[in-house]
Amino acid sequence: MAIFTILRPPLLVPTWSDSGPLTPPIGPAYLAASLRQAGHTPRIVDGLGENPFQVTSLFNGTVMAIGLRSEEIVERIQPDTTLIGVSCMFSQDWPETRRMIQMVRRRFPGIPIVAGGEHITSVPKFTLDSTPEVDVCVLGEGEETIVELADAFDRGTPLEMVAGLALRAKKGSGLPLAGDHTHQSTGSRTRIRTLDDIPWPAWDLVPLSKYLDNGLGYGVNRGRSMPMIATRGCPYQCTFCSNPEMWTTRWYAREPDKVLEEIQAYRDQYAATNFDFYDLTAIVKRSWIIQFTNEILSRKMVFTWQLPSGTRSEAIDDEVSRLLFESGCRNMSYAPESGSPEVLKRIKKVVKLDKLEASVLGAVRAGLNVKLNIIMGFPNESSHELSQTVRFLARMGWAGVHDMSISLFSPYPGSELYNDLRKSGEIPELSDEYFLSLGAYKDFSKTSSFSEGVTPRVLNMYRILGFLAFYGTQYTVRPWRILRLFMNLAQHRQESRLDKSLQDLAHRLRNRRRGGPTPKPAPAA
Repeated sequence: MAIFTILRPPLLVPTWSDSGPLTPPIGPAYLAASLRQAGHTPRIVDGLGENPFQVTSLFNGTVMAIGLRSEEIVERIQPDTTLIGVSCMFSQDWPETRRMIQMVRRRFPGIPIVAGGEHITSVPKFTLDSTPEVDVCVLGEGEETIVELADAFDRGTPLEMVAGLALRAKKGSGLPLAGDHTHQSTGSRTRIRTLDDIPWPAWDLVPLSKYLDNGLGYGVNRGRSMPMIATRGCPYQCTFCSNPEMWTTRWYAREPDKVLEEIQAYRDQYAATNFDFYDLTAIVKRSWIIQFTNEILSRKMVFTWQLPSGTRSEAIDDEVSRLLFESGCRNMSYAPESGSPEVLKRIKKVVKLDKLEASVLGAVRAGLNVKLNIIMGFPNESSHELSQTVRFLARMGWAGVHDMSISLFSPYPGSELYNDLRKSGEIPELSDEYFLSLGAYKDFSKTSSFSEGVTPRVLNMYRILGFLAFYGTQYTVRPWRILRLFMNLAQHRQESRLDKSLQDLAHRLRNRRRGGPTPKPAPAA
């Protein structure tokens, strides 16, 4: 059977970004679990988890790589491996991920290299054309695909028989050709509907103690935190999001009791006290979240849990908010994206601001620590619409919302807006410079604008006004919160995402060091 080594590259973060959570590799751990269940031997080299406090400056100091250097990751691949997989979820990581793949090929010239993840799914043709070291791309949900792929390599059967792959074009293969006929698709794979059939992540293959013992995770540090996934997909089609291409628009949920069985297992095995849900859109079906929270209460389970990704508001009313808090939920992020009805309509964000505000205020009253996710600088967004968002943030600060973040629009590969900008020529080519720029959405030292009539300088002004409107109003009405912020920073305690972001940024700046030479940003071949 195949010995499949999955590599997790270091995490790339812009030097002055307040973002960059150090999270356990739940995607590779799920893949490894499926491979092991099928009889293969999986291994994971977790470049982040092996050394989460090493920070190396890369690409002329424009970004910081957190974790092992790529050279160190490649050195940890055992020579008896028969397949090597590389996960790339975020497009801003691609320049360093590609460099690592090239090092893998030099060290292991005869071992097939498989690439997967959200970035690979969005640009498979580019991946195969620009990186000849990659032999095959796995598209979309990977648990079933990677098992069949490992079986095919192990038995020597044609890869063309495995659905969900992108391959280089071969004459006479009978596969559908894509684009300019440089790569082939083996056809899309049906989404996994029964999520509870997927084995739990293979956490024994990653240095989990590095995360648990140091309070590392996606959400606010509220103790020993384990990642969880209760649902997959999102039924919406926001134009800035690559979800429809990665997951389609189908939303599937696990059985609540199965989720709680997994939580209890982690409490027993790892002494976990907090659980971060990584779901794209956890709360879609009101009946599901009510059943889940009631099950926690009926079992008298005591733990905290968080929804840090940014959930919808439609199913969250006063009753749901009360049940969330009573069942241990402490931090929740909403994702309104904009305070302008016109912008929301253009980006296909199916949300009514008045109903969202009512949901948010109900969550605050219930005791939840609430954060809002905002994006500024959408194509064609006007100064008037940006002003509407600033006023919306002022209202939310007055109403008691605890936290918010403002990201600048980045044209992410696989999204509808990205495709539009490519067609119009505003993104002329895919290059290292372009990919690295995607990470600047939270970098306060850089601003770019895709909105005609709004210059980068004006856009940055609105971002600053948004922060001042929200936090200025909040701290004027509730001055004790700013005192609590400074106390939390002094005591290294976290209650909100602002606490976490500031502490993470300070830690990275203290620990960064100059790394080895890296190629200058340049157009890919």
